[in-house]
Amino acid sequence: MPLTVRRLRALEILDSRGRPTVAVEAELTSGASAWAQVPSGASTGRHEACELRDGDPSRYGGEGVRQAVENVERILGPAVEGMDAADQQALDERLIALDGTAAKSRLGANAILGVSCAVARAASVALGMPLWQHLAGHREPCLPVPMVNIFSGGLHADRSIEFQDYLAIPHGFPTFAAAVEAVVAIHRAAFRQTKAAGYRLTGVADEGGWGPHVASNEHCLELLTAAIEQAGYRPGEQVSIGLDVASSHFFEDGLYRLKTDGRMLDAPGMIETLAEWTDRYPVLSIEDGLHQDDWDGWAALAARLGRRAQILGDDLFTTNMERLERGIRSRAANAVLVKMNQIGTLTETFRATDRAREAGMLAVVSTRSGETEDAFVADLAVASGAGQFKPGSVTRSERLSKFNRLLEIEARSDLPYAGSAVFRRFISG
Repeated sequence: MPLTVRRLRALEILDSRGRPTVAVEAELTSGASAWAQVPSGASTGRHEACELRDGDPSRYGGEGVRQAVENVERILGPAVEGMDAADQQALDERLIALDGTAAKSRLGANAILGVSCAVARAASVALGMPLWQHLAGHREPCLPVPMVNIFSGGLHADRSIEFQDYLAIPHGFPTFAAAVEAVVAIHRAAFRQTKAAGYRLTGVADEGGWGPHVASNEHCLELLTAAIEQAGYRPGEQVSIGLDVASSHFFEDGLYRLKTDGRMLDAPGMIETLAEWTDRYPVLSIEDGLHQDDWDGWAALAARLGRRAQILGDDLFTTNMERLERGIRSRAANAVLVKMNQIGTLTETFRATDRAREAGMLAVVSTRSGETEDAFVADLAVASGAGQFKPGSVTRSERLSKFNRLLEIEARSDLPYAGSAVFRRFISG
C-alpha cells in the first residue's frame, strides 16, 4: 500500500547562528509524521541554489523566511498531497517542476529541501526502518570518516586569518567511535598548543573550531600537526589534515590577498604555496584552493597535487550536475563536496554522489555553517556510501547531534567504518 502524503506544514525557526530557517512537517495517511529542518550557509558559492528570504528589514534584518514557509503550505504542500512518500524521485521531480527555475529562485531551495527531507523521514517512520536504510536504496552504506574543524578563519571566524578551516581527518582507526575519541583529544590539544604558543583565542567559530589570531595562515598547520602528536597520534598515518581554503572569499582583481601573511599570489603562486605546505605537513585534502570560476587553474592544481591529495571542489561545483560534469571532463578536481541545500532536493544530492563515484571521484557529504539540531545529514552521509563527512567540530549542539547520530548508527548496525580505505589512492598502509 502506498505511503501517501496527507499534508505538510511549515514553521520559521532559528539556525545555529540565530538566523531564520525553515522547518517542515510531513504527515502521511498512515498516521506517520516527521519534521525536517533546513541548514544555511555563510561561505556560499555564487552558483548555489537560491535560499529564499523575505527582505523585510523590520524582521530579522531582512533574513526572515515567512515567504518560504508560505510556499510550503500554499503551493508545495497541496501539490504533493496524495503522492507516494516512498517514491522520492517522483516527489522531488514534482517539486522541481513546481518551481520551474534553474536556481529554485521562485519558491526557494530552502522551502523545497524542507519538503524533500520531511517526506523522506516520514516514509522511513512509516516503514519502520532507520532513515539511512530507507535513503540508501541500491548503495552500499558505511560509517564515514569525519573531517573535523580544529581551527577556523575566513567567514567562519571574522576573517582572523584568510584560510577558512583546518581539519583533522582521523582515517587510521578501526571504528567511527575510535575516530571521534581521537578528534576530541586533538581539539583539546590544539587549544593547549595555541595558548602555549602565545596566540590569542577568540573562542569557537561558526562550526566549533578554534578561532585563533595567529601570525600567518601556515602557523595553523604547524599548530595542528603538533596537536595531533601531543594527543598521542601519528600525523599522516592515523590522522591527516584537510584545508578548506575558501579562496574565492579573498580573491580580488585576479590575486589572492593573504593579508595575514602580507603577500598577494596569482594562481600559480597559490598552487606552489599549497604544494609546499603539502610537502611539509600531512595534508590529505585541499578544498577550494582556487577561485570558483578558475577552471584552468583548478586543472593545474589537480595535475600538480591530485596524486597526493584530495582536490575537493565546493564553490567550484555547488552540488550542481552541470558544473560537476564540466569538472569531470576537464579533470579540475578529484573530489566533490556535497551539500543538499546547495541544490535543493535529495534526489539531486544523491545524483551528485553517485555520479562522482561513477567517474572515479571521491565525495564528501557536508553540513553548513548555519546548522540546526536536525541530524538528517548524518543519515544521508551513511546512506550515500561516500565514506567522508564534514560535520564541523566537536563542540556546539548542532554539530554534536550529527556525531551522536553516527555513534548511534554504529552501535545499532554492523556497518563498516570507511577508514583509510577511502584514501588508498593517496596513502599506503
